[in-house]
Amino acid sequence: MELQRAFSDLPQGVLPSQALEQLIASGAIRARTPILPEQIQPSSLDLRLGAEAYRVRASFLATGSATVTGKLEQYRLHTLDLTRPAVLEKGCVYIVPLQEELTLPPDVSGKANPKSSTGRLDIFTRLITDEGRQFEIVAPGYKGRLYAEIVPRTFSVVVRQGERLSQLRLFRGEHTPSDLLLRQLESKEALVYLPDESRGAADIRNGLRLSVDLVGIDGSDVIGYRAKKHAPLVDLARVQHYAPEDFWDPIRRNDSRTLILDPEDFYILASREKVRIPAEYAAEMVPFDPTVGEFRIHYAGFFDPGFGYGSGEINGTRAVLEVRSHEVPFILEDGQVVASLVFEKLLERPRVLYGEGIGSSYQRQGLKLSKHFKAFQT
Repeated sequence: MELQRAFSDLPQGVLPSQALEQLIASGAIRARTPILPEQIQPSSLDLRLGAEAYRVRASFLATGSATVTGKLEQYRLHTLDLTRPAVLEKGCVYIVPLQEELTLPPDVSGKANPKSSTGRLDIFTRLITDEGRQFEIVAPGYKGRLYAEIVPRTFSVVVRQGERLSQLRLFRGEHTPSDLLLRQLESKEALVYLPDESRGAADIRNGLRLSVDLVGIDGSDVIGYRAKKHAPLVDLARVQHYAPEDFWDPIRRNDSRTLILDPEDFYILASREKVRIPAEYAAEMVPFDPTVGEFRIHYAGFFDPGFGYGSGEINGTRAVLEVRSHEVPFILEDGQVVASLVFEKLLERPRVLYGEGIGSSYQRQGLKLSKHFKAFQT
């Protein structure tokens, strides 16, 4: 009751790190092992894998009065022990009970997303709850366990208990991004910078629109990377360990400044724009218009406050685009709009921003693979 009264005096918006700490201290967020300080990000909480993974026949939701545990009894094929390193095979569907559990206040809801490194490895990851009608969504006042659906799409991966593939963002009240809010912010803060560090014009239509770079960054003629179809295992515990040429083919700029996406191939590209997320805002990358082509342009969509901004001293950071074409080949052109960033206000400024001594891997990134790979030698 005291927690509910404390939150009732706050405006609507995304919960910052200190509010997440308050929920943890109250038991509204709890875990079977203590929650670690490094799980708490400026506007989200990293979620940890539990002790077992269940290979299942197909993806599912536990709708109505169903529970995920009950569904697992129907669809489970076999169980993997994650207290030791285990392989999740490419193309297979797994359900993993997470260590974190929730007893949320009635006006607090949540949304999950894969972490950046998860998306850049093409590990399709979605949150499931009991009685949940949608993937990635936690209903207001939810009480219960959390589960991750995990489908490695390109690389088979080695995982273990405690690893963090997804993150949870919590909201008080309705979370409704608006272009009006974004235009008001843009009138006070530079949100977009160009490669030459000059301020760019923000294209705001159903979010801040982002376009693809097919020219190359900082004089490089490499415009992206295509994942190899047959590559070694990736152990998620190994950082800056793997030779990228064993897993990726560089894509070089052509005279037409275009790229043909082959169906079901996986690509890492970058935005032309360098974007900033000011300290009291969080953002999420979303498809700006699903009718423009049969391709998906993001897998890990959360951007924390301070990304490309720091404490106001960084002139933007490029967004990395995780891209897959579906059904038919599709031609991308340099500068083509491919996604939008929707912004939402935090309840208050987080105590720590993205990149400020919290192990953020991508604060000044250009065209960058996941943290598991060494730099390409060009």
